[in-house]
Amino acid sequence: MRRAAGRVGPVLALYGTLKLIGFAGFMFLLHLAGDYRRKNPRFGGGEHPWDVLTSWDGWWYQKIAAHGYDPALVPVPGATGQIRLEGNSAAFFPLYPALIRLVSEVTGLGLYGAGLTVSVIASFVAALGIYAVTECLAGRRAGLAAAGLWAVWPGSGVEWAVYSDSLYVALAAWTCHAVMRRNWLSAGLLAFLAGLNRPTAAALIAAVAVAALLALRRRRDGVLRPVAAMAVAPLGLLGYLGWVGHRMGDYGGYFKLQSGAWAHEWDYGRQTLDVLTSVPVGHADYHVPFPFADMIGVGVVLLAFALLPLLVRLRPPAVLTVYTVLTIVLVLGSQQIFSNVSRYLLPLFPLFVPLAVALRRLSRAHLCTLLGMAAVASGSYAGYALFELGVP
Repeated sequence: MRRAAGRVGPVLALYGTLKLIGFAGFMFLLHLAGDYRRKNPRFGGGEHPWDVLTSWDGWWYQKIAAHGYDPALVPVPGATGQIRLEGNSAAFFPLYPALIRLVSEVTGLGLYGAGLTVSVIASFVAALGIYAVTECLAGRRAGLAAAGLWAVWPGSGVEWAVYSDSLYVALAAWTCHAVMRRNWLSAGLLAFLAGLNRPTAAALIAAVAVAALLALRRRRDGVLRPVAAMAVAPLGLLGYLGWVGHRMGDYGGYFKLQSGAWAHEWDYGRQTLDVLTSVPVGHADYHVPFPFADMIGVGVVLLAFALLPLLVRLRPPAVLTVYTVLTIVLVLGSQQIFSNVSRYLLPLFPLFVPLAVALRRLSRAHLCTLLGMAAVASGSYAGYALFELGVP
């Protein structure tokens, strides 16, 4: 126990301290601006600054935890634009709201407190997973730096909010670690759970499948365990999509709902290209512009493109490369409200590795100072910009 505490204690302490700094900055900016008082509680508003943490998607997750699902494709009367269907809870995957309901029932907390509890705990589990993956590749000091980067990365404001992102990244990181350790059954089960949490788990499932096929080719782990991982991994994602389609009477119903109610659909990157060519020249004639948040999103996209070759140069395991590339393709190849792209790209934790390799050369004091400065700034670029100056 002492050895385990000595190993993970610094990781948890660094991540928790950085998140507290960023969270406090976020709450201070909300209090200072006061704009949340004039907004609808569903859309970035509330009576207190911390009420913002349960707005936007958080409102839907609480509704699912309280009342369950009612999948349907309901046309908006007289609609002629992109929004042709009424939004409903079927767009949000079930694992996170199920955990909210479970924690609420067990602890007696309200849905807000239960949701925040799940997210905060999952964020620490994700920090440990990111540390474990990076340590395998580049050593303990790099792992510590990567866990710190998880606390301050653009989009990290949702890590301590009633959002499913922390839970997904925790599952993704530990899935990749299980594959790297050749624990195939664990990897398949974790990918199965990730598929119950969000649709972009398709990238993680594909990464597990590629790694399993490579293991079969090399004949290192037999046949049964890699094949079992490939078989189990997609069942959560396919099962939920199939259930929603069955309830709607249309097995493509989930995708029709996303397109018709949320204007979120595969467009081969046209929307992303439009934003990337508009924001740098000050134009805002693209789909749902939010100038400040979109500028941050453009920076995140460019950062991802810059770090990806550096990651590939390190020759990481195939599971990390495939997961990273496919996540980028799924996110940037879809039409969406661009201001939330920093959140959608938050799961790209393998991109932390090349930065962590560079940061490991710093002393612990210099590393903490640098990350601490980023944590102070993250209250704005990772929290306030996301929830109040855009749509998370």
